[in-house]
Amino acid sequence: MEFVNFMDSILTFSIHNMKKRAFISLFLAIITVSAGAQKPDWEGGYPEGCTSITAGKMATADGSVITSHTDDSHRTRSWMNIVPAAQHKKGAMLTMYKRVACDSFKMPTYTHNPIGEIPQVLQTYQYLNTAYPSLNEKQLAIGESTFGGREELQSDEGLVDCQRLCKLMLERTATARDAISLAGELLEEYGWNDYGECLTIADKKEVWHLEIVGPGTGKVGAVWVAQRVPDDHISVNANASTIKEINPEKRDYFMASNNVYDVALENGWWDGKETFRFCYAYAPESRTSLAARRREWRVFDMVAPSLGLDPYAENFPFSVKPDEKITLQKLVEIFSDYYENTPYDMTKNMTVADDSGRVIISPLANPFMPYDMNKLMDVNGGWGWLGERTIARWYTMYATIIQCRDWLPDEIGGVAWLAQDNVATSIYIPVYCSVTDLPDSYKTPGRPDGYTRESAWWAFNRMGTLAAQRWGDMRHDVRKVWDPMQQELFDNQPVFEKKALELHQSGKDKKLEKYLTDYTMEWGETVVKRAWQLGDELWTNYDELF
Repeated sequence: MEFVNFMDSILTFSIHNMKKRAFISLFLAIITVSAGAQKPDWEGGYPEGCTSITAGKMATADGSVITSHTDDSHRTRSWMNIVPAAQHKKGAMLTMYKRVACDSFKMPTYTHNPIGEIPQVLQTYQYLNTAYPSLNEKQLAIGESTFGGREELQSDEGLVDCQRLCKLMLERTATARDAISLAGELLEEYGWNDYGECLTIADKKEVWHLEIVGPGTGKVGAVWVAQRVPDDHISVNANASTIKEINPEKRDYFMASNNVYDVALENGWWDGKETFRFCYAYAPESRTSLAARRREWRVFDMVAPSLGLDPYAENFPFSVKPDEKITLQKLVEIFSDYYENTPYDMTKNMTVADDSGRVIISPLANPFMPYDMNKLMDVNGGWGWLGERTIARWYTMYATIIQCRDWLPDEIGGVAWLAQDNVATSIYIPVYCSVTDLPDSYKTPGRPDGYTRESAWWAFNRMGTLAAQRWGDMRHDVRKVWDPMQQELFDNQPVFEKKALELHQSGKDKKLEKYLTDYTMEWGETVVKRAWQLGDELWTNYDELF
């Protein structure tokens, strides 16, 4: 905690009183000591990670239960597909894999090495196979955010990592509570081999945050805790453990592994007398992360400004009641956010004089500068290398906002709104949980072999990268295209789903399946084509202004 106060003092100090070189050296020395355990969150010494926002059914405008995810990563895969439901033979086994970083491809990615087997079940559900599998045919939905945890907790002895656990839960369960129970059983028997992770798990009734850390080097098992988001609240995980006090006997709101207290006691991370707080026992360094804390504050401040939360606080509530019920439009706004018009807008001091002599933010200033560019900037103008980071990120692979709705049949009620690349320059399209296919461009790998016009992700990555070169002007051109289309999709949803419901009620299941799949295919192909075109337009219209 002393570190947090010290860092806040440094970040608010007028660094014009220090030489930049000395300040950078001091800061890098500090983050090397403080953030070393957060390996999954820091790529080359800079904050990576993901953001997940959740909402209970009484916190949303239409009664949806919501989870979400931005896959902010330099390494995860860009392609996605639909894995159909399947029948399996009795006694069949499922191969388990471990992710291994691999830089031998044209772009960094992960390879997967087989490390063991577990028994397969007789029946598995269909699911949307994003890099972190996200939605199954029963309206079970998952978001993800890594928080790292204590280095000494990570073990290579287990068989289950985060992506594998998402897949297993979606294949085998239909409710959040069952998914958490399954996770507990699998992790106890086969072991967790990943760093600390938060999975935000929603079904038609409720949404939970499940936080998992390893059992300790050389051991098999896991330590985990789950907390339910109250129905009228929203919550967020932004690469920091947020579960504090727990009460496993209060089963409506908490679940935990049997060893949740014992491991902390054995290692001296809790004395058994003070109030037990999971995040401080198992991931204390994550609470010092400015990149995490600032996003937590920003999400809560955007939905409940009446709370007047301190942007420099070390801890925020696990969840808050929004001032107004949350809409899809509001969530898109939050996921597109980069602190514009706040003291933390990294472009605010990057000013120039216009033709009339008026001082304005430079049209070249943008919040999505690569790390090396941030190093070139005056410290007063940018903070990306200081450990801060925005919600919207230039290295996002994909993003989801998933609605689960108990008043609709599963085929229609579960829908993943899916965006490619940086949400600030993208658009969400609907993928209903019963669709049978995705456009070819969504299924085309974009990372191992490098740039290809066949990949949906590259269409948006290329266009978003171009837009960042003259953000002050080009972002308006981008939003002028996507905003009307996004609003059209949201406005069309009730009408589209009314017809889908009629098909369901008439027993025309195959026609319903085709109706939903065709809608996803049509919109997917439309936005990818428009993204390529928009990139060409930016290149043409601003050619001499780059």
